[in-house]
Amino acid sequence: MATSIVSSKSQVVIPIEVRSDMQVKQGSRVEFVTTDNGWLVKPATQSVTILKGMIAKPKKPVSVEDMIARHHKKVA
Repeated sequence: MATSIVSSKSQVVIPIEVRSDMQVKQGSRVEFVTTDNGWLVKPATQSVTILKGMIAKPKKPVSVEDMIARHHKKVA
């Protein structure tokens, strides 16, 4: 069992074996989720593939040149 101590600033260091298993590193976000059995700490990162299908594909492809031209029209 991995343990840690809460600092005077209410900070907790996640032990290395737990970080490795959770695949979290410096800058990673974690979530604290309440369950019937207490609290659960889990990585807050998700794969970008969960976004697939959220935005429909355009009916007609738009070239980069067209995008730039439309942008300049709106700015002017």
